[in-house]
Amino acid sequence: MKDRFNRISWTHVLPSLLLVIVLMGCTALAFPDGAPADTCVKKRANQPNHGTARSQPADTNPFEVVADSQTYHPGQQISVVVYPHSGHGQVFRGFFLQARDAHSNEWIGEWVQSENTKTIPECSAITHADKKDKLGAKLIWKAPQNKRGNVYFTGTVLQQYGTFWSDIVNKVQAEPQY
Repeated sequence: MKDRFNRISWTHVLPSLLLVIVLMGCTALAFPDGAPADTCVKKRANQPNHGTARSQPADTNPFEVVADSQTYHPGQQISVVVYPHSGHGQVFRGFFLQARDAHSNEWIGEWVQSENTKTIPECSAITHADKKDKLGAKLIWKAPQNKRGNVYFTGTVLQQYGTFWSDIVNKVQAEPQY
């Protein structure tokens, strides 16, 4: 009888235990190498699809996205950096940024792929390529060869799976005063 009880318990418990382990693994491994390309066109565009998790309130965002220019000319490269506000030593695990024309709101230009990044040329986006903690990220965006105008950078910074800030719009680095 005791042997039968042990066998019945494991037959019922084992499938449930395996399901829990698989689900925990999926949650921990979700997009460790960056956002998928369809992030650009999902119902909640430019936001992670992390189950029921939603973007944190904008006024609690501890991160900055700063570009060195908002105007561009053909082929110009613009530096965009992501980092914690001064005084916040917080790290982040991921990001998804997209370049948009300030007039038409269309995806524009391309990103220069660098270490630990992945570009998504279909929608002028760049994302992280690993799940390591980051103190900052320096990215380079390249303007189209046949246009000039104004650009802005928008997207998400992810601190951890369920904690992220979306719809961030870059600030522009102030011009030095001489």
